[in-house]
Amino acid sequence: MLKCYDCMEEGKDSEAVSICIVCGKGLCMDHSRRMDLPIRGGNYPAPSKMLEKELPRILCNYCIGQTLVDAFD
Repeated sequence: MLKCYDCMEEGKDSEAVSICIVCGKGLCMDHSRRMDLPIRGGNYPAPSKMLEKELPRILCNYCIGQTLVDAFD
């Protein structure tokens, strides 16, 4: 069974319920974070439009912190 990487670093033993889409670490419920990302749709090369629903993504604390920092710098 896949174990949570962040829990292992803390000396705990927890089973992973998800995987970070950026770095690929296994994550438990306590260490996984959901980030809903807006997405665009349309036919290339026509202009795209924002779709109504956002795309849910699971990231670890480190990657979500880096994503938010990099997005607004």
